[in-house]
Amino acid sequence: MEFIQVNNQYKKHVALINLNRPKELNALNLQLMGELRDALKALDEDDNVRVIVLTGNEKAFAAGADIKQMAGKTAIDMLNVDQFSTWDQIKKTKKPLIAAVSGFALGGGCELAMTCDMIVASETAKFGQPEIKIGVMPGAGGTQRLTRAIGKARAMELVLTGKFISADEALGYGLVNKVVPTEMYLEAAVDLALEIAQMSPVAAKLAKESVNRAYETHLDEGLHFERKNFYLAFASEDQTEGMKAFVEKRKPEFTGK
Repeated sequence: MEFIQVNNQYKKHVALINLNRPKELNALNLQLMGELRDALKALDEDDNVRVIVLTGNEKAFAAGADIKQMAGKTAIDMLNVDQFSTWDQIKKTKKPLIAAVSGFALGGGCELAMTCDMIVASETAKFGQPEIKIGVMPGAGGTQRLTRAIGKARAMELVLTGKFISADEALGYGLVNKVVPTEMYLEAAVDLALEIAQMSPVAAKLAKESVNRAYETHLDEGLHFERKNFYLAFASEDQTEGMKAFVEKRKPEFTGK
């Protein structure tokens, strides 16, 4: 059984991935995460795809990890399964990745949304890291990405109480880009993807990589990395076309080369 659905031509240069375990509220089991990793790798290598949108359904983006797969496991069992190597591969996706979130994004679901570059939320979205309620803690980046996104005090409260926050609270905290009516959340995410897809694919990859470096390191190293990628952009045909089009006062035609 396939737990994700992929449409690599959903819109012009935009691919759509649907998490597809509706009865389990898209709980993230090992098979689903493996399929997602492989799909993202394939889309990263597809020259026709410039931006990827990841979504679930109106009830749930993903309600968490599949606890049934973990219950009864020992520390050595979890170490041998090495489930987080899959997450490490997903994090390496080079193309812009947008999460379209409605309903529950909890535990691993919240962590997966934060692994994406941007989040568009429906007004019914709920975010949280409730692992503390079952005697564990976040393990796929929840303590790290959430703290960087919303600050220590708020992250500490969510991680230590397991409480949920609403879409509007998430917007106020800076966790999501925008909140829209539920019937529009996927459309809004795709519209954002289409806007980005008009830009140079080369520049988009370099810019994404540079923003992530700022997120992960100190200022001096981040500035050095940014400058390296800035210079590297001048090796692309897209840079030549973009600046030439600006001078000629026309819309550029980017090719991703």
